Amino acid sequence: MLQELRVSNFAIIDNLQIAFRGGLNVLSGETGAGKSILLKSLGLLMGEKADASSIRTGAESAVIEGSFDISHRPDISEKLQKMGIECDDATMVVRRVVSAGASAKARVYINGALSTLSALRDVVSPLVEVTGHTVPLIEMTGQHDNRNLLAKSYHLELLDQYAGTAPLRGEFETLFHRRQEIIATLNTLRSNDRERAQKLDFLVFSRDEIRSLELAPGDEIAIESEAKCIKYAARLMEFSAQVDATLEGDEDSVVSRIKRLVSRGHELRAMDPALPERLAPLEQATLLLQDVAFEMRSYGEGLEADPERLDALEARLSRLRQLQKKYGHTAESILEELVKIETEIGDLEASDERIGELETELASVSGKMGTLGHDLHRRRREAALLFAKEANAELLDLNMKGVEFLASVELLPNAVQEPLSTGFSDIEFMTKTSRGDVARALAKAASGGELSRILLSIKRVVGTGAHPRTYLFDEVDTGVSGETAEKVGRKLKEIASGQQVICVTHLPQVACCGDVHFFIEKSGQKSDGVAAMTVTEMKSEARIKEVARLISGEKLSPTSIAHAKQLLGLMHEPKRAAQKEPMSRSKSRSADR
Repeated sequence: MLQELRVSNFAIIDNLQIAFRGGLNVLSGETGAGKSILLKSLGLLMGEKADASSIRTGAESAVIEGSFDISHRPDISEKLQKMGIECDDATMVVRRVVSAGASAKARVYINGALSTLSALRDVVSPLVEVTGHTVPLIEMTGQHDNRNLLAKSYHLELLDQYAGTAPLRGEFETLFHRRQEIIATLNTLRSNDRERAQKLDFLVFSRDEIRSLELAPGDEIAIESEAKCIKYAARLMEFSAQVDATLEGDEDSVVSRIKRLVSRGHELRAMDPALPERLAPLEQATLLLQDVAFEMRSYGEGLEADPERLDALEARLSRLRQLQKKYGHTAESILEELVKIETEIGDLEASDERIGELETELASVSGKMGTLGHDLHRRRREAALLFAKEANAELLDLNMKGVEFLASVELLPNAVQEPLSTGFSDIEFMTKTSRGDVARALAKAASGGELSRILLSIKRVVGTGAHPRTYLFDEVDTGVSGETAEKVGRKLKEIASGQQVICVTHLPQVACCGDVHFFIEKSGQKSDGVAAMTVTEMKSEARIKEVARLISGEKLSPTSIAHAKQLLGLMHEPKRAAQKEPMSRSKSRSADR
């Protein structure tokens, strides 16, 4: 709800402050007083582009500021939080500053934070999008601004609200988004299918190449060592025989000589009893040398100059060198790479299984969407007939004779294969100007005043939505008078119940229905030579005189004053049954569905 509007240095507005209230806020005034200027300033709060030419003559900048109560709009609070804008007291303040000069840019502030025009539009007055349930904070309908009423997506929102099909639509949207996710994943998997197959072939080749060598940790050293032993077997056998002969193999070997020395030492122990003890290490050395001789003898006997074995080892070593260039310098690093390759192969092979699972889920989700989408479409078609019938009754009550309202609900082309997130329905509000006329879209067939009254009728039929908002009605009373004007006023008051309506009117019957009445007038020239606009809240006697002026013109008479008093009294008599009836009908319809 718009709580307060402050405008300074904008067109003919010098310094203006209006405290709007909940319910029906009526604006009246003479032709040319500046009502359109006031609506234009409200349009800036809704995100319209600013024009430096609208700055008041002699001023450097224009400022338009609006304070909104969003305590009943948690969706708006959530948007602000996502944008990083603080909103602690359920109040949102929008400020537009339009500076003079060719290079100057208009600035946007939301709760004191510098923002963008697109962000402002998204928060205050977004167009209802096909893919979501964005509800505008301000909704304007009139000769120059009927953006929501002419949007087919908005028609869908209103019909679903009337039909009570929002829960069903929510289920469909959940399925729709899951279907989109599955299709995107499948497209990714399938688009990479050739690349995946090529990679899988390469990995399988690499895996088999490593496995064929049957590596074990340390094999790069063991293979090379064995190959060298076979290659130089003759020289090694000669050396081992030489070691054996030198240490123990002949009479003059090292072991024989040591044994003779030890024996001679034992013979001389009479001369020195400690001598054998001193020679004891030689006895130990003899045992060690004998062990070495035995080891070398066995080593030599084990050597064999096997050309075939050597060829096999050199071939294995050559393959190992190739693997080392590709996968790592050691057998351990090659085996680690093998584990990674086997894991990746498993993942790639599992993608085929994943594609199968996704295809099965896609078929299931698509089947559910088909059933749900057709059911939703059927309910909308049924509701559209009753909706149009009730709306036409309201239009007839508003003296719009000859005008027929229609809610067209058609199945989208190729709806099952290419659905929208909202279902299979293409919904558009249309009108006929006569029984034999062709139905035309609202945008092509209705004037600003007609659009206002059509919206008034639709809102009367649909009832108040879950999200209260501010409606701006301009020229809703164009071409009506008398009893019809009174009906327009009462319907506006009913719509304003629980939310806010701001209505510009020239009719006393409408003005009298207002919960608060503002009078707009253009005052005389100020010191700067430029006229200024003022807005005054009309109370008691002042309001009676304004209603009387609307009845008889500038020249007030006792008759017009009396008529004004009578109208104000009549319009504020309780009409409980009439006011509650549309809401009860709406609830009943939702319950039936």
